[in-house]
Amino acid sequence: MELKEFNNQVHPTPDYPSPYSSQHSLRLRTVPAQDTSAVQCDWASPPEDAEDSNEPQNLRELPLHMSLKRAVWQVQQMKVPVVSSSWNIKQSKTFHRFCEVAKYILSYFVLWKRGIQRIGGHFGGGVQSYFLFLRFLVILNFLSCLLIAAFVLIPSIVFRSMSFNSTITLTVNLTDIETCLQYDPKPDPLMVFFTYFLDLVSGTGFMEYSYLFYGYYNNSVIESNGFSYNIPLAYLLTAAFYFLFCLICMIIRMGGTARLVIVTGGGAVGGYSMLVFTGWDHGLQGDRATKLKQNNLRHRLQVDLEEERLKKKAASLTLGQTVSLYALRVFLNLVVLILIGATLYGIAEATQFSQSRKTTGFVGLLLQYLPSMVITASNFVVPLLCDKISLLEKYSPSTTVILALLRAVFLRLVSLGVLLYTLWEQITCKGEINSENCTPCNYYHDQYKCWETRVGQEMYKLTLFDFLITIATLILVEFPRRIVVDHCSCKLTQWVGRQEFLVAPNVLALVYSQTVVWTGALFCPLLPFINTIKFIFFYYCKKITLFQNCQPATRNFRSTTSNLFFLLVLLFGWMLSSVVLLYSVAKINPSYGCGPFRFYTAMWEVVPGAVEMLSSTNKEFLFYIGSQKFSIPLFIFSCVLLCYVSALTSVHGKSVALLKSQCKLEQRDKQFLVRQIEELNATMQKLQHEPQQPQRETEPFYHAATQWNQHNNYAFDPHEDPKPY
Repeated sequence: MELKEFNNQVHPTPDYPSPYSSQHSLRLRTVPAQDTSAVQCDWASPPEDAEDSNEPQNLRELPLHMSLKRAVWQVQQMKVPVVSSSWNIKQSKTFHRFCEVAKYILSYFVLWKRGIQRIGGHFGGGVQSYFLFLRFLVILNFLSCLLIAAFVLIPSIVFRSMSFNSTITLTVNLTDIETCLQYDPKPDPLMVFFTYFLDLVSGTGFMEYSYLFYGYYNNSVIESNGFSYNIPLAYLLTAAFYFLFCLICMIIRMGGTARLVIVTGGGAVGGYSMLVFTGWDHGLQGDRATKLKQNNLRHRLQVDLEEERLKKKAASLTLGQTVSLYALRVFLNLVVLILIGATLYGIAEATQFSQSRKTTGFVGLLLQYLPSMVITASNFVVPLLCDKISLLEKYSPSTTVILALLRAVFLRLVSLGVLLYTLWEQITCKGEINSENCTPCNYYHDQYKCWETRVGQEMYKLTLFDFLITIATLILVEFPRRIVVDHCSCKLTQWVGRQEFLVAPNVLALVYSQTVVWTGALFCPLLPFINTIKFIFFYYCKKITLFQNCQPATRNFRSTTSNLFFLLVLLFGWMLSSVVLLYSVAKINPSYGCGPFRFYTAMWEVVPGAVEMLSSTNKEFLFYIGSQKFSIPLFIFSCVLLCYVSALTSVHGKSVALLKSQCKLEQRDKQFLVRQIEELNATMQKLQHEPQQPQRETEPFYHAATQWNQHNNYAFDPHEDPKPY
């Protein structure tokens, strides 16, 4: 005992864990007294379900990785109190669990979730993308309805129903424009049902004198008990924020789609291997859906092979053949431009004819719907002719589809632009405000007493006519076609077959409808609400016709690139509508007899008038934001941020290119190794087939020589190291 105590005094127990020490457990190690306010962490504590908690545990036996063990050892060497983070870990786990439960509960409130999943399971992700895009537009229009109702519709209803003191600021002299104030759209209370029906579908009569259109809203500024509400300012700012809100939603959705396109390389990464190994849709249900998906994959492979064949053929063309091919393409493009130009001219003439005639009854209704009919018919006929012409241009299949979509988009958006341009020409007397028809109101008052309402009526008729055409096509074309194909066995009907559900034209129809709504939102504030109901009907009608009447198209557009392309087209429609909004707000004189801007020379003048009514501090703040002191640093900061983002993008692009090159090199290395393995297998097979020479039997002598007294004699075995007995 004395020797052991002397040994402990000379060689004390080390503070670090030692495998040769009997007291190597962290639990048995004594730690000097420290501050009680610091929470100690017992790193070597056994788990809660351990059978014997008093049993010492070695640091090497703990289920921790080496870096954490080293940290434990360093902490105990330094004798630093460690604050326990178990409470933070529990809180983070609880928060993550709460987020998962909340997401699970909110998933039940996702609009049309089960229906869209069923569509994707039966018809694939391409058709499902159309319904996802439709749901996005429904939610966008519904939120826009809430915005307009909260700041324009509900205040106007409340202030009109209750007597508030209203003040109207006059910015023009009314002595010379008495004739411009004449506007009385109130309908006759004694009307027949047919007249009500005509007013409902044309937006006139009782529909014109309602909250549906611009002319019914007043221009009062409500002041009561310190409360002030400027209805013209709210009307203009709500329209501006509506457009800004739609832009933000589109950018967010485009960002997610663009990231997906970049990750997948736009559908071009991997080529055939990506299509073969990752092209299958595992959400398909039923034999019919799987066969259609197989046919779709086979068609995509055929399209890719056809594109490669056309590329090789184009590379092998002579100079004369190349010149003749490009001459043919130029001629066909001129033909397409002539068709589109004739269509636009017809739309302009139909708009002028319908606006110049004043006829009542059913004939008047047809005249009012004449521009809508011409636009709808042109959007149906001209793309079909362009598709037939594109077959003669000898482009690759993907290029043919893209060209057809671009021409259809150009026709739809430009036709709407031509309609608006024709209306602006008639309203402003072709830009000659000082002409006889535009004096003294600065717009054509005799024909357009409230021109904003007339523009809103045109957009309302376009929206309603598009809805009626869709319903009529479903009832009068698609159902009869399905019945004839299913119950008639002749060759003609079997060759025609059921109608194919083409994703691209249906999505472009949605984009066109949304563009019409954006264009008319300033003049028809409830148009987003009408469009929400219309798109909801579209969902159920398209779902019924998809399951009952249609079959998926054998040729599909790539889902990743198509979603981004459709959002870009939607962005172009938003830009066209923004140009209409800016031109109407800044250039055209508002109507003097209707609307919230009736006594302003421009809609924008309500903003400076509202700023003048603010306090001096608020005015100084707004003037500072609009001054060069704020705008120039903001512009410089934006440029720096843009340069940083562009540099970061280029670096990431180079990294992606480097990784792609590394993947190619790895593929080449694998191919080289596979060839080496094949060569080695071939040589081994040759050696096995060759006759082997007999060898002398020396094995017993070898074993006898390497053993002595039932022990191995390592002196006779050169391949083994000597080991102790």
